[in-house]
Amino acid sequence: VQLVASGGGVVQAGGSLRLSCTFSGFQTDDYVIAWFRQAPGKEREALGCFAAKSGGTFYANSVKGRVTFSTVNAKNPVILQMSPISSGDTGVYYCASSFYFGRRCLEQRYVAKWGKGSLVTVTS
Repeated sequence: VQLVASGGGVVQAGGSLRLSCTFSGFQTDDYVIAWFRQAPGKEREALGCFAAKSGGTFYANSVKGRVTFSTVNAKNPVILQMSPISSGDTGVYYCASSFYFGRRCLEQRYVAKWGKGSLVTVTS
């Protein structure tokens, strides 16, 4: 399985962020895509996850209400949208495959495969 997060760059505070997670290699349609981010000097933080088969979403309390995960009919890529954004949202955003959906997808120990991250810099 290979995953790549893309769409990062410099974004204005107060605006919105849209990232894509493009992936390949899953043997079934029953997989979970989790999103994490790591701010400079901080530990990696879980944002939530998307279950491909059911289309279900689960969000971390820290970002609930500001983040949505979605996809189009082909289910690839999985899209992360965040609004409004602030300087605290600066960091490297990663997508990953997780063994579980729901609360456990927030735990890094249940990540099966990490994807390549995408740097987001929020300016004021």
